[in-house]
Amino acid sequence: MSIYGGRELASAFGTVRKNTIQVAQDIPEDKYNFVAAPEVRTIARMLTHVAISTRIWEEVHKKRLTTLVGFDFFGMMDKFNVEEAKPRSKAQILDLLRTEGEQFAAWLETLTPEVLAETVTEPDGKTAKTRFERLLSAKEHEMHHRGQLMLIERQLGIVPHLTKQFEEIVAKMRSAKAGGSAA
Repeated sequence: MSIYGGRELASAFGTVRKNTIQVAQDIPEDKYNFVAAPEVRTIARMLTHVAISTRIWEEVHKKRLTTLVGFDFFGMMDKFNVEEAKPRSKAQILDLLRTEGEQFAAWLETLTPEVLAETVTEPDGKTAKTRFERLLSAKEHEMHHRGQLMLIERQLGIVPHLTKQFEEIVAKMRSAKAGGSAA
């Protein structure tokens, strides 16, 4: 039986964060104020949002809350908006992505199967999800925003690093197939 526990969750999150950091590195600092469309965060603000968003999962799950009924999501969103709006350099944003990501992954690693199996009631008071399912959504949230950032890279004329890696693999496969066909 294969078990996906805290260590695996931390490793998967670490991979996602590593790729987000690479996107942040690939975008020139002079483009960090770029806005892809009206009412959309700047690149800098989106990266800051991604960096600090893990705090909401920590807030709920480090305290081992069992229900989100009455949880002050609006208060947390207000705090996030203030934090996201702080001016930061590219280096500061990269540092924030690294430190917040490392801290979150280190905490995820400590989670036991028993803790991950606990359920948390949704704000509706009716639906419940396991901590594992809720914590997995931290990775999904980051991948959602990284997809947006990769589209923005394309708008800026940057080929995303994962696309370059895939194209290199395909080229090697084609080359190997062509070499095998010649024999």
